[in-house]
Amino acid sequence: MPFSDEVRARLDPDADQIIARYPHSRSALLPLLHLVQSEEGYVSDDGIDYCAARLGLAESEVASVTSFYTMFKRHPVGEYHVGVCTNTLCAVMGGDQILADLREHLGVGDDEATPDGKVSLEHVECNAACDYAPVVMVNWEFFDNMTPGSSRELVDGLRSGAKITLPRGPNRLCTWREASRILAGFPDGQAGQGPQAGPPTLVGLQLAREHGWTAPPPAPAAAASEEGTK
Repeated sequence: MPFSDEVRARLDPDADQIIARYPHSRSALLPLLHLVQSEEGYVSDDGIDYCAARLGLAESEVASVTSFYTMFKRHPVGEYHVGVCTNTLCAVMGGDQILADLREHLGVGDDEATPDGKVSLEHVECNAACDYAPVVMVNWEFFDNMTPGSSRELVDGLRSGAKITLPRGPNRLCTWREASRILAGFPDGQAGQGPQAGPPTLVGLQLAREHGWTAPPPAPAAAASEEGTK
């Protein structure tokens, strides 16, 4: 059945804001999907119907986008969605072992939630934080230099309600639904909190300063144009 009047009353004002950001309404589909995901914790058939109706799209168009992007879930996941990177560097540093260990420890597979609904697990591709490998993410927030042991402690803390301290970024770890609302374009005010870049990220800049290295000057506009025509 479609969303109730109560749910629509919550969604419609935010959907209006999202759609107004774009010259073509269909461009609002991704943030609108995040918005409906923030309502239910996943993108339900009702959520697909809602997005299609608001944007004048076919339901099949909306469903195809939902199935293409892995950040949209078609069934409920945990309040804290844990992603383990197993791309090249994280794998070399132990990411595969972390994922296997968490699967056994939690008793869940990819995109499956624990019986208490607190934690779900996902195998993810590169998170662009290779200087902190192996990396685990919780609702898209980074946890750096993880081990099987520290990863088990993390998910146990999430399930027990313990206060979780992030190594970088905001002071408070948001829930899966809260993260979806942020991705819809409604910030929670935490974006500037905490350190954004730690020592490993800044090593290259530090070395450049110590050695006096600078970037080469840009090519003159005429030369760059001539080079581009070759």
